[in-house]
Amino acid sequence: MGAVTATGGDGLNNSIFIKGTAGRLELRVEEPQQPVQAVAVICHPHTLYGGTLSNKVVHQLARTYTGLGAVAVRFNFRGAGNSEGNYDAGVGEQDDLLQVVSWAQKKWAGLPLWLAGFSFGAYVSLMAAEKLMPDWLVTIAPPVNLYDFTSVKVVTPHWLVIQGGDDEIVPADAVLSWVADLGKPPQLVVIPEAGHFFHGRLNTIRDQLIENASRG
Repeated sequence: MGAVTATGGDGLNNSIFIKGTAGRLELRVEEPQQPVQAVAVICHPHTLYGGTLSNKVVHQLARTYTGLGAVAVRFNFRGAGNSEGNYDAGVGEQDDLLQVVSWAQKKWAGLPLWLAGFSFGAYVSLMAAEKLMPDWLVTIAPPVNLYDFTSVKVVTPHWLVIQGGDDEIVPADAVLSWVADLGKPPQLVVIPEAGHFFHGRLNTIRDQLIENASRG
């Protein structure tokens, strides 16, 4: 699966395009300054509500992962940013994720896979986790009140859920109830007074990832 680097970009990281099942997919790749220890693939929030790889939570995840020694791969789902295709309610988006992970694992062969998603991206990550078998899974504000999570099968013991205590879109109580009902519950961190987009609390997300990474 080939990749082409675009001549444009945001001035810091140029886009890379790979072939997806619905057309080309736009990626951004950031490599750590230290030897690469893992590949981290990050999924963005809902496409129809402005979610893209440039989302600030996604950006914070990427920055934190590179600080931990991982290659951070952000990408736009079909229909977002410069990715082709149309929004597919989380079904086609799982195919997009599988394509991106396949590309990354060929490019950085043999490294552990770290998988993360925020909001809608958390749902997509969880739905694909059984196939991808990530070594570390991070789901932020999983929208358990908006999608059917009953078929989720997580196959890694290293799983972190981060939830805002004052989330106005995904109620914290719904996430706590869902976690409590899981056979093998993840580590759950509730950030007090944090809304869905974690305004002013991005550094707390960073700190929780760094702390959780040491437990893997």
